[in-house]
Amino acid sequence: QVQLVESGGGLVQAGGSLTLSCATSGSIFRFSDMGWYRQAPGKQRELVAAITRGGTTNYADSVKGRFTISGDGAKSTVYLQMNSLEPEDTAVYYCNTNPAQLRFWGQGTQVTVSS
Repeated sequence: QVQLVESGGGLVQAGGSLTLSCATSGSIFRFSDMGWYRQAPGKQRELVAAITRGGTTNYADSVKGRFTISGDGAKSTVYLQMNSLEPEDTAVYYCNTNPAQLRFWGQGTQVTVSS
């Protein structure tokens, strides 16, 4: 049973913006801290942004000041607003709880940033 569904990826030029969405089940959103992760080709998956149930956010240094994570309780959806995108941001982006749970890894959404 799929409980986390990512969307919103695409191809964008460097300097552009994208907003990713993660639709969750209400119980996951209500009771879990959430995170956005990414995996670039040949690299390990990394946590890039996290949000607690109380709304506290944290970011990897590489995206700080450019990415914003947020949540909408009414829609049980987590967002990742990505601005000033760089070719180094090219990766498959996933959402999951934080810490991540194996059962929640989905297909992810591909983000490709061209130079």
